[in-house]
Amino acid sequence: MDMSISQIKKKSLASLKGNWGKGVLLTFLIFLITAIVPTIIEIIISGDIVEWAEQSETPIEADLLNIVFSLLFIPMTVASYWFYLVIARSNQPKVSQVFAVYKDLGKSAKLVGASILIGIFTMLWTLLLIIPGIIKGLSYSQTFFLMKDNPHYSALEAITESKNRMKGYKWRFFLLNLSFIGWVFIAIFTLGIGFLWLYPYISTANATFYNELIAPQGNDDAKTEDLAI
Repeated sequence: MDMSISQIKKKSLASLKGNWGKGVLLTFLIFLITAIVPTIIEIIISGDIVEWAEQSETPIEADLLNIVFSLLFIPMTVASYWFYLVIARSNQPKVSQVFAVYKDLGKSAKLVGASILIGIFTMLWTLLLIIPGIIKGLSYSQTFFLMKDNPHYSALEAITESKNRMKGYKWRFFLLNLSFIGWVFIAIFTLGIGFLWLYPYISTANATFYNELIAPQGNDDAKTEDLAI
């Protein structure tokens, strides 16, 4: 029997017991890396912090470096999804494993490629209408979890498999994430500090959704007969 949204959230909270500290630490580290590092680079390029604070436009060099950083951060972000999948499976993850993803350059490159493909496909559908773009974004949402469980998948195979397995589940996945909207407002009122706990909760819920509803559907062989976006 498929789990309801409330059951998924309850199971996520149960899985997080004893792991909240790791989740908070990982969230804080990722924030520091993705927000602080680019800012420091911008300050250096601008000359000093005074020039940076007074400038009306970001230097083009900083914009280009931000694009590079955005690509470099993708493997780390995906590995953080996998971190919460380990939690959802009642195992004990290590924060260091998230950053160890960079040891495998081939895997990191494939994750970047998959992210770019998802962005392109979603953008193309969004150019038609906003709603189709959102729907396709939901269809592709399980791609990186599938790549974790099936490392032999190509980026396109994982995207296609996600699209196939999400048939009948997109609305529930949308409602699952929408159900956190109240907590988002509360986190904002705490000046963002609440996100240190909210992000692990949401991420574990999404990982539990995959583990309980999406992963059991198939085997290790990608359904390559339907490769259309």
